[in-house]
Amino acid sequence: MLQQSFELALESKVGKGGIPDAAFEKALVDLKPALAKLQGQAKDGSLPLLKLPSDTADLAPVKAAAERLKTRGATDILVLGTGGSSLGGQTLAQLTGYGIAGLSQFAHGPHVHFIDNLDPATYAALLAKLPLKTTKFIAISKSGGTGETLLQSIAAIEALRAAGCPETAIGEHFQGLSEPAKPGKLHPLRALLEPFGTPFLEHHTDVGGRYSVLTNCGLLPAAVLGLNIEALRAGAARAVAPLFAGKDVRETPSAVGAALHLAAMRSGKNIAVLMPYADKLALLTRWWMQLWAESLGKDGQGTQPVGALGPVDQHSQQQLYLAGPKDKFFTVVTTGVKGEGPKIDASLAQTIGQGDFAGKTIGDMVAAQGVAMIDTFAKNGCAVRRFHVDAIDETTHGEMLMHFMLETILTGYAMGVDPFDQPAVEEAKILAKRYLAEGRA
Repeated sequence: MLQQSFELALESKVGKGGIPDAAFEKALVDLKPALAKLQGQAKDGSLPLLKLPSDTADLAPVKAAAERLKTRGATDILVLGTGGSSLGGQTLAQLTGYGIAGLSQFAHGPHVHFIDNLDPATYAALLAKLPLKTTKFIAISKSGGTGETLLQSIAAIEALRAAGCPETAIGEHFQGLSEPAKPGKLHPLRALLEPFGTPFLEHHTDVGGRYSVLTNCGLLPAAVLGLNIEALRAGAARAVAPLFAGKDVRETPSAVGAALHLAAMRSGKNIAVLMPYADKLALLTRWWMQLWAESLGKDGQGTQPVGALGPVDQHSQQQLYLAGPKDKFFTVVTTGVKGEGPKIDASLAQTIGQGDFAGKTIGDMVAAQGVAMIDTFAKNGCAVRRFHVDAIDETTHGEMLMHFMLETILTGYAMGVDPFDQPAVEEAKILAKRYLAEGRA
């Protein structure tokens, strides 16, 4: 269960650097129309994202696609996609150890690789190294026209051909995931892959890429890795429950969080920092940074999202956070690691002059560091709230992901911006395609 404590964000608790209590109270009032709008969308079904937690109809096709990808001795699976089509899947994959130094993301089955950034050297080297005869590809693009995914898919087809793969077998190496084609309009990804016989899962039409982590975009890689996708949805249901119950702002955790962010913005805190104390939540910060920036950076408004990781960034960023400008609102995520991990030998603790460490665990140290960081923020006049989860599993992760999505939507509604579009991003995409066609660089 996700627990939120926010008292140390307020000026009455931390002094001048905190969020003024009056600003927070006003933000709570201003959140009422935003919450009423979201509650209405929950009841009338006009925002499909809110229906996902109770939906199970799409889970069986996800599991079937995952099993198909893992059959016939598959050794590697490359997830081709960028932005929301990849970051959501990555934060779920990290629950199995993906991306954590020294850990393997697979106990059994193929290696999973997320190829989210278009870099010619990296991708060429990977294709040259992999055993292509036993490699599969998941090509994800909501619109079907994402340039990065299309180019990566074309390169993969050519690599398979060069490795001697018959034309009739190329489709077996791919799984597509995209919206249905519209009558009379070219759907590039389907036009590329369907002639090879590639099967497609249909992207949820009314759920945008950065909100798609709990759709088949995120759940397909999760299922490949053996995660419990039903539990992910069940966790998300916890976060949306207050909406369906008609709770008021103060009883709705996502609305309280949105009020804190809104009050922080209005108080000159133009940077929002998310700092979890767990390696398995490191990629959560990357996913959240896109969600926050792309949803709220509009009409000259928004705050800069920054991802940090504890305890390592106590060493790399703490000096600025504590002694720099008080223009930041911090969210620290702690977990139930007390008593976990290797135990400290008493004699070796004495050797380093730290007898009090004897019998303690590394988890005890990390737990203490998280709480100490929160208290240090508060003592230095920094606005900070705490999220705490006892365990990092599918259920709590699903709850956190949905909480952050709801918090973002509510903040956008209260700001008067559309949290679902991204006009500035589309402009750059169009220009890049034109430059490519013209040979400009």
